[in-house]
Amino acid sequence: MEKELTCKERVREAYRRRMAEVRELWNLYKKDPEARTEDGEQWNEYGLSFDYVPAGTFNNQRRGFFRYQISYGGPSEEFRFYSDEKLNLTSCNFHFLDWFDGASARVTGRNLETWREIWEDFKDCGTLQYLIKQAE
Repeated sequence: MEKELTCKERVREAYRRRMAEVRELWNLYKKDPEARTEDGEQWNEYGLSFDYVPAGTFNNQRRGFFRYQISYGGPSEEFRFYSDEKLNLTSCNFHFLDWFDGASARVTGRNLETWREIWEDFKDCGTLQYLIKQAE
């Protein structure tokens, strides 16, 4: 019987795969908001939800964060964004969670720059402010 890999052993590959999708979809969207990949995917339809998780929602959670959830169940994949009080992006992490196990990877380099562009788009159109209000 083959041993299942832990989330820590799987997180890097999942992160790499998801970031490739995000970059492809975002680059298409910048050229044409209605553009789709060969598989029919579109940026505006990617992921399951984008929401704000206030501080204290989970045990020992000191800071609120924004969550871009891509999948849930086993496994669940999401990006978590942290910002300052002026909604400037301060950090981003990819989380890979699977039934009582979980691991994360810090988003850096060109991947972080892609998310910074997306973040500014969300900020400019009022999405971030709206999500915070919805969570209150």
